[in-house]
Amino acid sequence: MNSVGGPKRYLLACDFDQTLSFNDTGLTLSELLGIPGFHDKVAGLSRTNLVQQGGELAYLLRHDPEYRRVRREHLLETGRRIRLKKNLRTFAELLDREIEGHYFHFYIISAAPEEVIQSALEDIVQPDHIFGTRFAYDSSTGEITSIVRVPAGYGKVAVVDQLQDQLQIGRDRIIYVGDGSSDIHVMLHVNRREGFTIAVSEAKHLSPIAKRTVLSDDVMSVFVPILEGVLGWEPARIHAFMESQGFFIQEWDRVRTDWLTIRPAVSETP
Repeated sequence: MNSVGGPKRYLLACDFDQTLSFNDTGLTLSELLGIPGFHDKVAGLSRTNLVQQGGELAYLLRHDPEYRRVRREHLLETGRRIRLKKNLRTFAELLDREIEGHYFHFYIISAAPEEVIQSALEDIVQPDHIFGTRFAYDSSTGEITSIVRVPAGYGKVAVVDQLQDQLQIGRDRIIYVGDGSSDIHVMLHVNRREGFTIAVSEAKHLSPIAKRTVLSDDVMSVFVPILEGVLGWEPARIHAFMESQGFFIQEWDRVRTDWLTIRPAVSETP
């Protein structure tokens, strides 16, 4: 529980691929290895429902002949090639200190391989705050021999619950940020427990679930729905805070997105 007289503490958990980065880990790894057709392979796995959404890369690394040659050094190099969204380092540094009586424990929960995330976020997020897919390796060949953990789908829910218990954070003090279908289960879980969820894409199955959606190529934008929706700050106070950190909100547009599929009406048979 939060200590009496101390700052209000929150768990802020973020996905990695296309939430904190622009790149898809699987595509970047495939390009590194010269393997074509990554998206087709993922689509094929999705159609068969063989693995839960988000766990496709882990499955390919363990079972697909073209990906069986992947070693730890390939994953580390992939992480170095990942293009991160703007000002992620500043975002992490701000979260590492108290913000006007509030403190946010920042963790990454992603189905991307742990080595990739740790390499991409080296010197930005400490390794023990990163929960990615973890593999076991053959000690002599370096080949992936088994999958130890895949934080995708319900796997993300398990990690959130583990962190909540470890940090002794109230269920209404959990914030989750994600971008895609693999985040649906954990967002529903956080919402049911009166936490706060943020989508950073307009994925049609996700944005109706998230309590807020923010679209930007700058990670600092995530502060806006947190300050407004969680801390209850007014826009003027948010603008002042962002400017005090060296950022000017040039545009802040709120729109409602309608997802429609229109088909010709079937004419009646005479």
